[in-house]
Amino acid sequence: MFRNSIFCLSFILIALFSGITARAQSSGFETPAPYAVIMDYETGMVLFEKDARKPIAPASMTKIMTAEMVFDRIRSGSITTDTMFNVSEEAWRRGGAKSGSSTMFLDLNSTASVGDLLRGVIIQSGNDACIVLAEGIAGSETAFADMMTKHAREIGLESATFRNSTGWPHPDHKISTYDLARLAQRTIRDYSEFYPLYAERSFKWNGITQGNRNPLLGKFQGADGLKTGHTEASGYGLVASAKRGEDRRIVVLNGLDSKMQRQNEGLRLMQAAFDSFRVYSLYPAEATIGSAKVYMGKQAEVDLVTKDAVKVGLGRGVRSGMKVQIRMATEHAAPIAKGDHLADLVITAPGLKEQIVPLYAAGDVKRKSAFGRAIGALVNMIRG
Repeated sequence: MFRNSIFCLSFILIALFSGITARAQSSGFETPAPYAVIMDYETGMVLFEKDARKPIAPASMTKIMTAEMVFDRIRSGSITTDTMFNVSEEAWRRGGAKSGSSTMFLDLNSTASVGDLLRGVIIQSGNDACIVLAEGIAGSETAFADMMTKHAREIGLESATFRNSTGWPHPDHKISTYDLARLAQRTIRDYSEFYPLYAERSFKWNGITQGNRNPLLGKFQGADGLKTGHTEASGYGLVASAKRGEDRRIVVLNGLDSKMQRQNEGLRLMQAAFDSFRVYSLYPAEATIGSAKVYMGKQAEVDLVTKDAVKVGLGRGVRSGMKVQIRMATEHAAPIAKGDHLADLVITAPGLKEQIVPLYAAGDVKRKSAFGRAIGALVNMIRG
């Protein structure tokens, strides 16, 4: 384990780049969206964020989680895409055309398959489809929402609290834009067989064809998901993803004033995600970064190594401001076991949230014998 000390040593390991610390300036990239995040899909690294950790009303972007709950049950075998669910009066009344909300136009007391309902949720943003799925899986929408919240906690989305399956306004129904990005990443990675649904351009039900509301589809090369959202309380929001070559980016924004602003800003942020930001590889996995002094050990020092490859996402224009430091106690007492957490690699840059990478002992360091420790103590006393 990392042994903390009142006297903590923080020094520059290597002057990879010159410049001042991240706290003194920003990346220079701005957006009028009150809440925004740009994430690299492969690494999960945040390339840009603006108030992204604050829980906010997600509106219909909630339906990404609603769909995941259904994907999970299809995969487990508890339901199939051919399973039929009934359209209750509650679903018809609260989610149907007369409610004034987004709807799949399901008829009262009719039935629909899970496969069709999923398209109603993802493509048409149908509130009625969400409620039918929630009732069919959990018995009630309230019980389904509780399951959504529990699942969110289990997968690490700590900001998420769901009170319904649709994103209908509720004071406690919230999730951060950062966690929405992580949810999108999970959908793309873990439910790849279902993800193509998000790229379908239209869906027809009950004689009515509705187009996918994602403003990036067909307008941004490589865009293939995910979901829009809007209520008076939340403003206009978007969770989007696009792939170009080997790179995939995820963009989330919320709180904009109009559909047009959402479209324009969504396109601008996604373009910037590829053009203005990059993931830099600093060290490979198990790289030796430095060494730590060992007190009363048979070796005076032990190498410090990374566990995984060290990468950082930065705006292309601020790379020169990056600093890499080792932060650790002045020395560590033997014995030390291979894999002990002895130090941290701290990465800062303009506009970058401080990145902390654990560093571990590369090998064992045994304690000196009693005689050796006595001699060492005597030497230290003589040296003062």
